[in-house]
Parts: sequence; structure tokens; C-alpha cells
Amino acid sequence: MKPVKILIPSDFSIQSEYAYILVKKLEEKLPVEIHFIHILNTPESVSIDENGKITTCGDIAPTFVQKQYDLAVQKFEELKKRLEGNIHTHIRSGKITEGIISFAEKNGFDLIAMGTKGVEGLRDKIGGTETQLVVRKSKVPVLSLSCDRSQLEIKNILFVHDFLAEEDFDISLMKRIREAFQCKIHLLHILTSRSKTHESQELKKKMESFAKENQLENYSINVLKDTDVEHGVFHFDQMHSMDIICLGTHGKGSLFYSSVAEKLINHMYKPFITFRLYEK
Repeated sequence: MKPVKILIPSDFSIQSEYAYILVKKLEEKLPVEIHFIHILNTPESVSIDENGKITTCGDIAPTFVQKQYDLAVQKFEELKKRLEGNIHTHIRSGKITEGIISFAEKNGFDLIAMGTKGVEGLRDKIGGTETQLVVRKSKVPVLSLSCDRSQLEIKNILFVHDFLAEEDFDISLMKRIREAFQCKIHLLHILTSRSKTHESQELKKKMESFAKENQLENYSINVLKDTDVEHGVFHFDQMHSMDIICLGTHGKGSLFYSSVAEKLINHMYKPFITFRLYEK
């Protein structure tokens, strides 16, 4: 079976190790290939190739970048000694978000796994966490979490979706996890005050069709009324205690707009798998 190729961005904080711990949990049932990447936050005038050769122009001295690079190499060596199994490490330079996404997309990764510290208040509207930005821009699915999940038992996956929308997306990774762990998928559609009154009449039929088209096994169909999608997900999880939450994102985000996926990632202590939605 082809391994799931997973990229873990690391700033050498505990959050990146949380991501690794959850990836190791996946490895109990799935073959995985684990890569860590550290992005040196440098201007575009600095470049580092696969062999660690540094090229600079402008006002930044190569010796300054070399010190940063050598420190990252040292920290990765220390990381390898602490962690079990075979891991690959990479160091690149540039803008952090763009560097992570570009590396993942160009090298055929199936998943980006990131720890997040969460965020509250004005910063949530202005910039958000690095994880939030990667979720917004990445075409590669993103697994995010905010705490140690070493004791997690993957038995229930919540799949949140607007089953009336005409959209394209890829849930093959979710299906692989379901098959590997023999867990149950709970399909959830949330009706809000903006929902049309006739929607509930066709919802369950649409959800059943979705399950059959995607060859889902061991699933449940759930429709919940709530003030908005975020509260609906939160309340459903309170009632049923999900292990992993999967939902799509259109990749939108700005000072005045934050997606449902981004809000939930920053404010719920659950592992999330987000994937890109495309309008038909």
C-alpha cells in the first residue's frame, strides 16, 4: 500500500511535536512517510538549495544566514535523537506560509500536519496563526491540532458539509483513515437561520446519495439546527464527542472574513482535517 506522505512544518516548538505524535497515531494503522520542514524567515533575496548552499544578494550577509541554517541543522539532529522511527528533514528559506505550501504541493505530499497555539480577539481578524493561513491557502489537506493527542482513539470521524452545495473536493484521505481504523463517519449538515425552509425535505436523500457515491461504510446521517455552523459543530461534538473533525474550506480569508474552518481550528481543542472546496 502506498504510504501517506506527510509534511510537518517545525519551528522547534512543542506544537510541531504534537503534530508528530498524532501522525504516529495514524502510523499504527496506515503506512506513512514523515518529513519535517523548517523555513528560515528571510527575504526573497536569500535562497537555499537542497544541499544547503546559501545564495544571497542585497544587504544580508551569507554568514548571518549560515548561522541560522546551522542552528536549524543542530535542532533537527536533536529532534531525530528524541523521536522514534525514520524521518526526513528539510530546511528552506523565504516566507513561512508560502514556503510550506509550495514545498508540499511541489513534492506531492498527501497531508500537512501542524500544531496550533490558537488565537483570540483582534489578531484572529487581522492575521491569525500560521496554521490558519496554511489552511486558507493550501491545496494539500491540512491536519491541525492544539494539544497532545497521544491517548487519542480514532473511533468517530465527524464530516461537516453543506450537502446541498454543488462543489468538488477530495475526501480520499478521510476514507483511508476510516478504512484503516474501522471507525464510524458521522455526516453532519447544519441548518441555520439562513437555510431555506424547503432544504430539510431533500437533505437526507442528498446525504444518502453522497454516502453511496463515495462508497462509505459504517456512517450516520445527522441534521442539526443551530445559530451558525460553528456553534452547530461545537454543540454536536458536545453531544457525541468526535475524535477527528473533517470539513472543507473555500480558501477565503481577510480582515472582514474568516472561514468556518479557520474559526473552529483556533477555538476548538480537536484534531481537524481541512481540505479545499471548489465550486462546480
